[in-house]
Amino acid sequence: MPPESKRPPLPGRSARSAGPETPVWALTLVRLLDDALTIPGTRIGIGLDAILGFLFPGLGDAATGLASLSLVVLAFQMRVPKVVILRMVFNIALDTVLGAVPIAGDLFDLFWRSNRRNLQLIQRYDTNPDRHPSVTDYLVVGFGILLVVVAVTLPIVVGFAVLHWLWHAISG
Repeated sequence: MPPESKRPPLPGRSARSAGPETPVWALTLVRLLDDALTIPGTRIGIGLDAILGFLFPGLGDAATGLASLSLVVLAFQMRVPKVVILRMVFNIALDTVLGAVPIAGDLFDLFWRSNRRNLQLIQRYDTNPDRHPSVTDYLVVGFGILLVVVAVTLPIVVGFAVLHWLWHAISG
């Protein structure tokens, strides 16, 4: 990895401030998406992710999921390890898919906060660019890959089982 002084500054930063500072736009985006407003009488924040997901199930979650990808672009620019970026993508996918479930997904959105999690992952490597991915990073990515494999193969296996059962039911 090149020394900090040779690292190109990120958009929105000057060459002098290319250290462990998080770009203002990233902080603002995370705040807007995850906790722009506080629910009165609680310490629970609610952001556009939960609000748009509630008002427009599926569509709102897809829109905020797309906005979340800008943090992945930032992670690439900051040379965050690829396994950590995969973990970030998993966080966004989980938030988008589960958040699309009416009501239960909206409650999930209040507590999962994928953007806050992803910003913390970025900051972990921004303050220490030589840091290696943790075992948890690899486990989360491995679990995500396993879920994708199951999600692809399970419908195929169930489909063949149903066809097999139908064949035997029809052919007697």
